[in-house]
Amino acid sequence: MQALKDKKYMIVGAGLTGLSVARWCVRNGYDFDLCDTRTGLANAENIRNEFSTASLFLGELDVHRLIRYEQLVVSPGIALSTPAIAEAKELGVQVTGDIQIFAERCTQPIVAITGSNGKTTVATLVGELLAAAGKTVAVGGNIGVPALDLPQADLYVLELSSFQLETTPNLNAAVAVILNISADHMDRYNDLNAYIAAKQQVFNGCKNIVFNRDDQATKAVTKETAAKPGASSAAVAFTANEPNKGEFGVINKHGKEWIAYGDTTLLATDELKLKGRHNILNAVAALALVQALDIDINSTLKVLKEFPGLPYRCQWLGVKDGITFYNDSKGTNVGATLAAIEGVAKGIKGQVWLLLGGVGKGQDFSPLAKVCSQYVAEVQVYGEASKEIIAAISDSCDNFEHDTLQNAFNRARLLANEGDVILFSPACASFDQFEDYMARGAYFTSLVEAIL
Repeated sequence: MQALKDKKYMIVGAGLTGLSVARWCVRNGYDFDLCDTRTGLANAENIRNEFSTASLFLGELDVHRLIRYEQLVVSPGIALSTPAIAEAKELGVQVTGDIQIFAERCTQPIVAITGSNGKTTVATLVGELLAAAGKTVAVGGNIGVPALDLPQADLYVLELSSFQLETTPNLNAAVAVILNISADHMDRYNDLNAYIAAKQQVFNGCKNIVFNRDDQATKAVTKETAAKPGASSAAVAFTANEPNKGEFGVINKHGKEWIAYGDTTLLATDELKLKGRHNILNAVAALALVQALDIDINSTLKVLKEFPGLPYRCQWLGVKDGITFYNDSKGTNVGATLAAIEGVAKGIKGQVWLLLGGVGKGQDFSPLAKVCSQYVAEVQVYGEASKEIIAAISDSCDNFEHDTLQNAFNRARLLANEGDVILFSPACASFDQFEDYMARGAYFTSLVEAIL
C-alpha cells in the first residue's frame, strides 16, 4: 500500500484481519473507513467506538462508494471477483491486502508457508524449532494473530491461504514453501489451475524455495519469481520417499525408518509424537525450512521429537475397548482426508471406520473411493454434501447416510471391533451444522470423551 498520509483507504471486511489493518492505520496516522457485507455485524458498535474517526458501512458493497478511495484493503474472506471490487479495480482503484502491507514494511526475515493441508502444523512447528535455536519468533497470518498485530521478532513465520496470496504480489520471503496441492475452495476458483496460481504467489521474490518433490504443483513456476532481484534459482526438495543428496526425506536404515537429509539420518520416525504419514512429511518440510535459514537443525531435533501436534488435526483422542479414536475436524478437503486415512491405517490390526460430511465446496469426492475401498470398513456420511459423497464412493465401498454427526458416530461405535480405528475426517467445511471446524472438532471430542 502506498503510504500517503493525505489519502484515505477503505478496509473491506471488518473481521480479525480488517480490524488489524484499522489498528495499523491508527498507529501510523492514516485515514481510513471500513465496510462489511454483513448487515447484522454483532460488534459494529464496538468497532465504531474504537475507530471513532472512521465510518463503518454495512451491507452489499457499493462500487460508487468504493471508487472514492485511493486503495481498497480487502480481507481474505471477500473474493476479488465480487462485482463491486472488480469494477472498482477496473476503474483504477488499487487493491491490496494485509500481508502485502506487512511485507512491504517488514525488516526481518519472513518464513512463508502455504499449501492445501498441513499449513498450521508446519507453521507452528517451524516456530517451535526456531525458538529452540535461540530465535525470537512471531507466528501468525492465517492462524492466531493477524500479521499486522504481530510483535517485534527476529523472524516471522506466516501461514498464508490462497485468499491472502491473491492480494500479495511481492512477499519477498526469506524462505517459502507450498506443502502440497489438492482441490480446495473450488466454490471460489474457476478451476484448479486458478487455485494453484494463487498459491504460487508465495514464491514471488523469494530468496530460498522449498518444494514437495512428490507434488509438481508445489514447484515455483511464476515468472515473477525469476524476475525478482535477489530471488534464488535454487530450491530444496523434501519427499515422503528416499531423498537424493541435498534433499530431506524418509529412509530405512538399521532396521528402522528415519527422517534424513540425503543419506544422513536425523531422527527415527517412531520417536515422533506426531502420528500419521502426513505428519512425518510435515516434520520433514519443517526441517527443510529451518535449514534454509542457515540454522543448525541438530539443535532443533529434540523439540521436533516432543512436538505433540495440534488439536483437530488427526488428533489422537484415546482408546476404548481396543478401538482408537482420531479427531481430524480440520480435514476440510478431500486431500486432507486421504492423508488422514492413509496415515492412521498403516500399522493397525483392524480397519478404519470413517466419518465424513458437511459442506462440499464444489469438490470432486471420487478420489476417496479407491482409498476407502482399501482401508475403510464402512463410511459414515452426514450433512449437506452426503448425496454427492455417496454418489462418488458407493460403487467402491460400503457407506451409510445419517442426518447428524452424532448418529454417524453411534453407528461406527456400534460396529467397530478391537484393533479398529474410528476416524473423523470430514473432507468438507462445517457450516451446515457447526460454526466452524473448531466447534465441530470440540463436539466430536465430546462424543468420544463421553464413552472413554
